[in-house]
Amino acid sequence: MNDYVGIGGLIVLALTIWAIVGTVSSGASTGKKVFWILFVLILPIIGFICWLLFGPRGAKA
Repeated sequence: MNDYVGIGGLIVLALTIWAIVGTVSSGASTGKKVFWILFVLILPIIGFICWLLFGPRGAKA
């Protein structure tokens, strides 16, 4: 059981880091970036889902 909890935590951590990097690299204003980063850090799973659906998009190459 503990192995699954550890793996789940690592997955949540990886998704949170992905959301933060995507937010920082987006073209959104500083205020919006701060909002999304705090939202994802405070509510990792719900925040990630909301970020994925409604958050700022990364900068296009």
